[in-house]
Amino acid sequence: MLDNLPRGTICIEDIEMGMVRHVQKVVTDQDIEMFAQISTDRNPVHLDDDYAQDTIFEGRIAHGMLTAGLISAVIGEQLPGHGTVYLGQTLKFLAPVRPGDMVRAEVEVIDIDIAKRRVTLDCRCLVGGKKVLIGEAKVLAPSRKFD
Repeated sequence: MLDNLPRGTICIEDIEMGMVRHVQKVVTDQDIEMFAQISTDRNPVHLDDDYAQDTIFEGRIAHGMLTAGLISAVIGEQLPGHGTVYLGQTLKFLAPVRPGDMVRAEVEVIDIDIAKRRVTLDCRCLVGGKKVLIGEAKVLAPSRKFD
């Protein structure tokens, strides 16, 4: 179940420095299995309890890109939203996400180039208030001039 703000579009003309949007989602075993099937990444650290117990994580973890995908959901659905084009993304994984964890993915506007319709977003994912992923996205925002 997703907990988020209304979906839609914020055009470049209406984007402001410091704007923040988020989505929250509990990562389930089903999410991990579906991501493994879609991505073809069937690393046993994600899927096999016995195998994962003997790793540095001492248990199964979600795919890092599954967690990062929640950032994409915020960008594509809320800020800027529908019509946004991803130009680039940096990611740094700080801690594992485990099945059952509630992940809060947040994006915050840190730079705007209205003439080029480019927006830079600070991105972070948190579990229990602790950052598990940080990064920065550059996007091409939609504009009312191109509707």
